[in-house]
Amino acid sequence: MDITKEIVYAGVNDKDIDLFESQYVVKNGVSYNSYVILDEKITVMDTVDKRKSGEWLANLEKILGGEKPFYLVVSHLEPDHAGSILTFLEKYPDTVLLGNAKTFLFLDQFFAALPKDTKKQTVTEGECVSLGKHTLQFFFAPMVHWPEVMVTYEQTEKVLFSADGFGKFGTPDTKEEWADEARRYYINIVGKYGASVQALMKKAGGLEIHTIAPLHGPVLRENLGYYLEKYDIWSSYRPEESGVLIAYASIHGNTAEAAKKLEGMLRHKGVGKVKLTDLSRDDMAEAVADAFCYDKMVLACATYDGGLFPCMEDFLAHLKSKAYQKRTVALVENGTWAPLAGKCMKKLLEEMKEIKVLENMVTIKSAVNEHTLEQLENLADELSH
Repeated sequence: MDITKEIVYAGVNDKDIDLFESQYVVKNGVSYNSYVILDEKITVMDTVDKRKSGEWLANLEKILGGEKPFYLVVSHLEPDHAGSILTFLEKYPDTVLLGNAKTFLFLDQFFAALPKDTKKQTVTEGECVSLGKHTLQFFFAPMVHWPEVMVTYEQTEKVLFSADGFGKFGTPDTKEEWADEARRYYINIVGKYGASVQALMKKAGGLEIHTIAPLHGPVLRENLGYYLEKYDIWSSYRPEESGVLIAYASIHGNTAEAAKKLEGMLRHKGVGKVKLTDLSRDDMAEAVADAFCYDKMVLACATYDGGLFPCMEDFLAHLKSKAYQKRTVALVENGTWAPLAGKCMKKLLEEMKEIKVLENMVTIKSAVNEHTLEQLENLADELSH
């Protein structure tokens, strides 16, 4: 996965990890990407999670062939990228760390044992640093998704080192569609900070980019317009596809039955994209990503202790925290003696921006019956137009 003859991949795959950031299921693992620029001033672009320090340092040693790095660029202080800085400096103590003012503030917070004589060079917005043949230009990306993040543009070979931007779950050797795991990664990790991503894209818009080298996932070389378009859609909170996500929270199966009946009705009416999600069992991060993907959503929930069944409440909290907006939502509630789920879901949705809640709410009294089916049919008609 080398970028060019003089920009070499040094990253590692982690296929042993079960939860990324202790919350996201990564069935195909994750990569920690690091790169080496071979020039008069040899430069390493980021370290890796300390879980893989030994393997990464072995990669570096092989690439360097006895030479010593001059710079280590620290794009992002999150431990999955900066976790091996101390180990690196033990082996290469004369290396100059390149970062911005916030980089070094956080560096000291994470690494109290950092040697006091560590060499540091602070860069400013737009500043260029010559390595010899190659020139690095730094652009700050505050709150994408931490305040110290910066991306680096290599001017000679037109490579954008994009930090967490354009990353994805899954190791680069995993054969899968880029968009699905990139969407799940983006929405759940960066999704709250759409305005910050838009600001960074405006900065990058003036650059001639041949390659995007992220800190997770594959290096992107071809059809870059496709990836840029996806990021523009995601970061502006526009629906990616016309379709319906039906997310249900069912206790004994009756609400689930209603959700499945509605799914069949929508498909019968010609709605091509319909996805059914069981919030009690399916991956929460995927459900959140799907909610952003489609322009419409149905929330079907049983009333529980006078409120929402917990997994629905959790789902809505996730959506709010990721700035869910600009969507149409329909409600299906269930309750035996006091159905209150619809009222509770609507109240939480009112805390989000530009959410149109359909007035045609379906109320189930315990189990699906002929009246329920009639209500669902009417809702399906409204959603299919």
